[in-house]
Amino acid sequence: MKWQCGRGRAAARGPRAVAVGAAVCLLAAVPGQARADGEPSPYAFDPGARQISGAATTSGAKPLDAGGTYRDSIEPGGTLIYRLNLDAETNAYVSAVAVPGPGATVAYGDKIEISVQNSRGSDCDSNDAQFGAASKFPRPLAAYAYRLIEEGASTCQEAGPYYVVIERNGEDTSTPEPWELEIRHVSEPGLTGPGPSEAPSGWPSASPDPVGGEPRSRAGGNGFYDAAELGKGEWTSEIEPGASLFYRVPVDWGQQIFAAADLGSAASGSGFVSGAFSMALYNPARGLVDTSNSLSYTGKQKTTSLDPLPPVAYENRFGSRTGDKEMRFAGWYYLRVSLNPEVGEKFGPGPYRLTLRIDVEGDPKAAPAYAGPAGEFSVDPDDRQSATGDGATRTGAADNEAMKWVAAAGIGAGTMLVLGLGVWTLLARRRAEVSSG
Repeated sequence: MKWQCGRGRAAARGPRAVAVGAAVCLLAAVPGQARADGEPSPYAFDPGARQISGAATTSGAKPLDAGGTYRDSIEPGGTLIYRLNLDAETNAYVSAVAVPGPGATVAYGDKIEISVQNSRGSDCDSNDAQFGAASKFPRPLAAYAYRLIEEGASTCQEAGPYYVVIERNGEDTSTPEPWELEIRHVSEPGLTGPGPSEAPSGWPSASPDPVGGEPRSRAGGNGFYDAAELGKGEWTSEIEPGASLFYRVPVDWGQQIFAAADLGSAASGSGFVSGAFSMALYNPARGLVDTSNSLSYTGKQKTTSLDPLPPVAYENRFGSRTGDKEMRFAGWYYLRVSLNPEVGEKFGPGPYRLTLRIDVEGDPKAAPAYAGPAGEFSVDPDDRQSATGDGATRTGAADNEAMKWVAAAGIGAGTMLVLGLGVWTLLARRRAEVSSG
């Protein structure tokens, strides 16, 4: 029997099938596990993601449903096309996370590009993410593109078919294997009336005082799906060379996020690694907000931080400065920290001490007058509680509860199996007696 981890795939097969399928899927999605060969854990894809195949032309493009997560892969120089069926009221965001293999060779120009186009072939929006000159080592890259309903706009406003185009470009020196893709389509409702149309003219740009209190331990996740939750404070973890860790922070309307990261010193070794450590911030739709300076490393402790960002506001989207305009909605903001595998070659396999300092400033403000539920673009009390609690993410809590059901179902299935074997043995004996009589 072949198990797929999509939602509802095993439901029709009965409770025992659901239990076994859930066990397989949950074990595949457990965060923070190292591979048997000692390499850092691979990217944690959403186990509910549906497999899809991007088309070479718009005529063969398959649809991406709002709220859906998908998996595909892309070859060097490849282009994949998907379809969106949009109304004339909703904003649509589509993100792509590109995941090279752990041992892949990447170059400065290797990048993933994503665009949303209307039926006439015009770009509604496009963005890209690339490794760059400073950090040429494999790690997940994420970028998004969108269709916005804007007052006074003349293109990409009508209802109908739109197309998502994902392209991979790079250099001949890179490993030619395909990159895995995680694709997500999320919707933002329109406003009930006219809203702001200009970016804020000014906002507090001074960094706050360092956060106080005792540092708390919080292991990072391996992807957006299992990102560990952080609140205001100082958090410690460990990171291995070649690994990328993911965290998420709830940031409400009117609040500012500040983030810094420290990489601890090495116990042995010597040398110099350029582009040793990097940190990136993504918004709730997985759009890249900012990256820190990629640090060089000589075995001594290093620190990096994100530049001050504006408070979360709907009108930020009308700004012209890259990054600031991505602070456009409330919700979970994601941090990715990555350590160059070359650090392990020169200073030992680690793990290395990682310290994150997170600050969220400002009182939450009222959300804009959305015409429908904000969904992922909101923060509720449970989000704040889980971010400052014991580190058990909502994903982890759901998995633990599911594992209890799996265990119970497994015991029940085992009992049924034993009883079935007993009945089968008894019937076999009875048949033998009848035959001999």
